[in-house]
Amino acid sequence: MTGSPDDKPRSALFDAARRRHATPVDDAAASVPRTLRVATAYAWRFLVLAGAVGVAIWLVIQLKLLVIPLLVAILVSALVWPGFSLMLRHRFPRWLAIVLSVVGTLAVVTGLLWLAVWQITDGWASVQSRTVDATDEFRNYLITGPLHLTADQIDAFLAQGWNLLQEQVELLWTGALAIGSTVGHVATGALLALFILVCILADGAGIWRWTVKLFPQRARAAVDGAGRAGWVTVINYARTQLLVATIDAIGIGLGAFLLGVPLAIPIAVLVFLGAFVPFVGAVITGTLAVFLALVYNGPWIAFWMLIVVLGVQQLEGHVLQPLLMGSAVKVHPLAVVLVVAGGAMIGGIPGALFAVPLAAFVNVVWISLARRSWETGVRPRPDDLIWSTVPRDWRNPA
Repeated sequence: MTGSPDDKPRSALFDAARRRHATPVDDAAASVPRTLRVATAYAWRFLVLAGAVGVAIWLVIQLKLLVIPLLVAILVSALVWPGFSLMLRHRFPRWLAIVLSVVGTLAVVTGLLWLAVWQITDGWASVQSRTVDATDEFRNYLITGPLHLTADQIDAFLAQGWNLLQEQVELLWTGALAIGSTVGHVATGALLALFILVCILADGAGIWRWTVKLFPQRARAAVDGAGRAGWVTVINYARTQLLVATIDAIGIGLGAFLLGVPLAIPIAVLVFLGAFVPFVGAVITGTLAVFLALVYNGPWIAFWMLIVVLGVQQLEGHVLQPLLMGSAVKVHPLAVVLVVAGGAMIGGIPGALFAVPLAAFVNVVWISLARRSWETGVRPRPDDLIWSTVPRDWRNPA
């Protein structure tokens, strides 16, 4: 139906009244382009999120003596969880599975450190002497070789390089001391991490149920589903990095031993530990092995050491991981490198170590909540994640 002719004058009268009573603020808001209003709406929401993240990081820094042992315990529990679960499925008593998991972890760490310290102590004098000789040879080559550098120029370059190295070491060392600046703090953090690890293995499910109850009733199903999805991702991350670390350490350490590079066992231990920082750790520890071969054995052995490092990493990434874990790791290198760099800038060595698993956990939780995966049962696709694994199903290898 259409309105009567009398409605048009009445509508015009109402419009005129609205325009007459409109405030300057309303006129100004109406004159702002829609794109600018949308941009400012995004901007203030982004500022709120950035402020919340900043406060969270500040709280973590203030509570670092608690947070870092907690993260260490969670990561170690994710590492031992597959073996721990296997023992429980084979009807081991829970207390025995906990003892075997904890004692086995401590034995492995202690054994690796003892081997590294033993060989460093045994061969350090020879390596130090050879390093001095190699440095003098390289210095003479720079002076008498085609570059024709002067001693003052070399000293200036060395001073600049040493200052840069000191700055980076100081940055990383500050983060490394985030657990504590004294031996007492470090020992307290280690004991706290061990206690948290035992508690997680003993009653992780109960702790998680209590955590979920902290949220409102309507949100508990979402928190529980997203948290469990994130925990599975952390377990897959730990398992994959353990596999990577073992393969790289054995391959590179054996290659260094066969090539006659000194300190082969400490190199293998450093490669094993460094592999838990994706990409960056492997590059740094591999470079250290090549550099040590160059200083002690010369450029030809260093070249073959480089071939060994690259060959082991390619074998691990393209042959052994797909063979043992299906399609294994699906990673976007740029995202992982940026996350590791950001973690190192904020927290030094601990930040670099925990950056990727923490980012992977947050990524999975975010996507699970956004897609309501706890209701649909649909997992996030690997293409949506900065880090994911697709483990091999041994019951159906195809």
